[in-house]
Amino acid sequence: MTNAFFLAALVLELFPSKRADVNTWYYIGLVLALEVIYILNLLLKKDNEKLQTVGDVIAIVYGILIVWEIFTTKTDLADRFLFPSPSNVPALLISELPELLKGTLSSFQLLFAGYLLALALAIPLALVIGWKKRLYKAVNPLTKVLGPIPPIVYIPYAIAILPTFKAASIFIIFIGAFWPVFINTLNGVFNVDKRIIDSAKALNVNEGAMLFQVILPATLPSIISGATIGLVMSFILLTAAEMIGATSGLGWYVKYFSDFADYPRVIVGIIFIGFVVTGVTFLFDKLERCLLRWRK
Repeated sequence: MTNAFFLAALVLELFPSKRADVNTWYYIGLVLALEVIYILNLLLKKDNEKLQTVGDVIAIVYGILIVWEIFTTKTDLADRFLFPSPSNVPALLISELPELLKGTLSSFQLLFAGYLLALALAIPLALVIGWKKRLYKAVNPLTKVLGPIPPIVYIPYAIAILPTFKAASIFIIFIGAFWPVFINTLNGVFNVDKRIIDSAKALNVNEGAMLFQVILPATLPSIISGATIGLVMSFILLTAAEMIGATSGLGWYVKYFSDFADYPRVIVGIIFIGFVVTGVTFLFDKLERCLLRWRK
């Protein structure tokens, strides 16, 4: 099926274009690059299920490109002001890459400051509260009230109260990441298998060792789950915060060019953000597998 979509994407270029300002070689190069990725997976991967998944994903991308090419370059049915052709986007992405990389660096500085601060506070706090049954029963109802509040509602107050936009952004990201990590860790600690705790107590393990050498490893799957949700929330809030008051970053890039109705660059920014988020979550997934390899 993947090869059929590949051929359809190439055959489409035999038909005349309605847009004269399009260099279709970028489209052809994009299609060929996808096919190279597919062939490399055929050669390197031995897991048939993973091969099928990769093939299906690439086939879907081919389908999107074909529909996009038909409605823009080939028929010009889509408004060219709002919808650039698939060939224009890679060309623009290459020319805008320095600015996008600069924005990525700026965004990451905010993202990791808020995210790492949330991890550093949420994990030890949840370990202690989850371990103390009375504290857990007091705090758990509060998490059900405060946790579901959308962090984005804090943005106007954070910008108004905190001295700089950078501080406001870090605070919003911190709030967005804190609650998923805290709640998952809290519940993970409270639900640790009692047999593990009883075995540790039988060995006269002190409270510090109990928390960080027994409870923490047992809670690690819950911590990773919360950290994953927190990371996704951090990206969403980062982009939203940058759109409101930043002077740099990926969210600012999209907002800036949308204000000037430069929609080709808006689409480039959106696609690039997708690549960045995918790359970060891929690395995080690798880290998760490394930390939880004992579960396999």
